[in-house]
Amino acid sequence: MKRIALFLLTNVAVVVVLGIVASLLGVNRYLTANGLNLGALLGFAFVMGFGGAIISLLMSKPIAKMSMGVQIINAPRNADEAWIVETVRGFADKAGIQMPEVGIYQGEPNAFATGAFKNSALVAVSTGLLQGMTREEVEAVIGHEVAHVANGDMVTMALIQGVMNTFVVFLSRVIGYAVDSFLRRNDENSSGPGIGYMITTIVLDIVLGFLAAIIVAWFSRQREFRADAGAARLMGRKQPMINALHRLGGMRPGEMPQSLQAMGITGNIGKLFSSHPPIEERVAALQSAQGL
Repeated sequence: MKRIALFLLTNVAVVVVLGIVASLLGVNRYLTANGLNLGALLGFAFVMGFGGAIISLLMSKPIAKMSMGVQIINAPRNADEAWIVETVRGFADKAGIQMPEVGIYQGEPNAFATGAFKNSALVAVSTGLLQGMTREEVEAVIGHEVAHVANGDMVTMALIQGVMNTFVVFLSRVIGYAVDSFLRRNDENSSGPGIGYMITTIVLDIVLGFLAAIIVAWFSRQREFRADAGAARLMGRKQPMINALHRLGGMRPGEMPQSLQAMGITGNIGKLFSSHPPIEERVAALQSAQGL
């Protein structure tokens, strides 16, 4: 319930902020007496699309800490925590990024990286991952997450999501206006958007949103292959990452909020909406990769 409440509050905050921004910029006045103002609509769609993605990106790290109960390791309390911190530090140095925050959280096997910028990221691993894997396998998983950070994947996915959001908002309202105009073509006294516009816009926001999610998920899956290869490069060999993937394939992945799944090491398998490719495809890609 805590995670659900946090995300609901975040969504409300994003809507309020975007509404204020749209009002201040005047980009929410795209329906005029003369018809649809495409320029104003495009501005509105851009603010709503990229604004939502950017705000979510900026809030990703604090949300992750709160919703997953991440305990930041400021001063290692034991040898295991010291090893995790030094492993992240070593990979960060190799990848040419600043040291991320390092955290640990209670849960089944999983790990994730998040944060708005590659030089102020968070890498967190679960207790289940530490208990269920060898140190070499955990090291490979940490390398995978550091590779996500070094590749700038959080920003990349936010930009892709922003583009998709913009198209969804723009197209749904253009089509909604066209449908509404057709339905009220013989009504000379009509003014303002009618029921056809509102219903069509709502339906298309949902339908186009699903299509956009499929596209974003495809990009996410390609990014996972890159992060697997990045972990192999950071470790100097690919077998530890292959072993870690085999191990994860036999584990039950820890459940994560949807907004963090794209940064995790595991995910739903073999679906259009999956943020991660099937484990067997990731293993095959690593085994066939040249120069690793």
